[in-house]
Amino acid sequence: MSQPVLLCTVEPARNGNPNAPLIVLGPSLGTTTDLWVSVVPALAEAHRVLCFNLPGHGFSPRATEAFTIEEVADAVVGLVDSLSVETFVYAGISLGGAIGLALAVNHPDRLTSLAVLCSGAKIGTFDAWTDRAAGVRASGTPSLIAGSAARWFAPDFLSRNPKAGAHALNQLLDIDDESYALACEALAVFDQSEALSSIRTPVLCVSGEFDEVTPTAHLHQLAARIPGATTAVILGAAHLPSLERPAEVGALLNEWIAGAGAAGVGAAAASQPGDAAEPLSAHRTAASAYADGMVVRRAVLGDTHVDAATAAITPETAVFQDFITRYAWGEIWTRPGLDRRTRSFLTIAALVTGGHEGELAMHVRAALTNGLTRAEISEAILHTAIYAGVPAANAAFAVARHTFAGLDAASNTPDDSTIRPS
Repeated sequence: MSQPVLLCTVEPARNGNPNAPLIVLGPSLGTTTDLWVSVVPALAEAHRVLCFNLPGHGFSPRATEAFTIEEVADAVVGLVDSLSVETFVYAGISLGGAIGLALAVNHPDRLTSLAVLCSGAKIGTFDAWTDRAAGVRASGTPSLIAGSAARWFAPDFLSRNPKAGAHALNQLLDIDDESYALACEALAVFDQSEALSSIRTPVLCVSGEFDEVTPTAHLHQLAARIPGATTAVILGAAHLPSLERPAEVGALLNEWIAGAGAAGVGAAAASQPGDAAEPLSAHRTAASAYADGMVVRRAVLGDTHVDAATAAITPETAVFQDFITRYAWGEIWTRPGLDRRTRSFLTIAALVTGGHEGELAMHVRAALTNGLTRAEISEAILHTAIYAGVPAANAAFAVARHTFAGLDAASNTPDDSTIRPS
């Protein structure tokens, strides 16, 4: 085994700070730095952003010897060292996420936070990866295009954005066959399952709604084994959410980085009893609280809902809209003491208890975005039946049932017919 050579690009921070914090973005197998190109501008507002290519992908030199995922992680640390940077944020998709887990296990002092997207401590099976390696050696990476199209994208993506989809698939043609095969063999033996409980870096596990390679349930299982890890779901995406839903991924990562940074390394595990009582920052302004609140509000409720709510603002409701964005979303939902999944549990219970069915449908959808399953939402409503009353729970089940049916009937999340202020 040998450490492969990786090459990268570095986007400077747009605020002009040459020493801005560094974010490193890791690609999926068969993709290049272009996988992140539409997310980088959002992240580069206040960060330097390093994107690297895997061996034999893009402009990175081809691999000639076998390597492990852990050795790729060591090479990533080498890239960061070349910038004279000590600590960094890492986010990676699929194989890139596996690299992130290897970093958290083997280089814990270097990471300030980690986002693992559509990945796992072990992905697939040994036989599946070695079979794919053999197939690529025999027929080349062009033979992967049909299978990749089926695995990578949500059902409507290629019709919705054919240019982006075609570009990603065409890049497979230029990837070195042997380097791709060696990466498959590295994934065949990669398994950090037993080391997950030792991770102390704040970790966000992100799934794509339609991902069949690493489904949402798998990301929940991954998060359950990492102390303090949280989960999120990117609606309308499959295995490559940064390509399919770049705005949502950018907003989610900015929110995660801000929250993890405010909480401090390791605080996601709630190791300090007083953490939840501390504010995010002593220097926040009304404007920054509004900006933070709008990021979270869009990530949780979706751009369609928020854009419609904003368009419906009148002089009579403008002050209230500012109030809920700053205080509900900017002050409460951004606090590090609870993850968004837990906040969705509490919000559903509170709405059921208060009999606020008009708000409930919106927050049922938001709970799914934040990583709750339909079964968990049903359990939350059932639990409130004991403490808030059976009639309230019965009405809530009716709302949830109607919401689930609407989601099943539509390819995209339906808009609320009535735009609620929150």
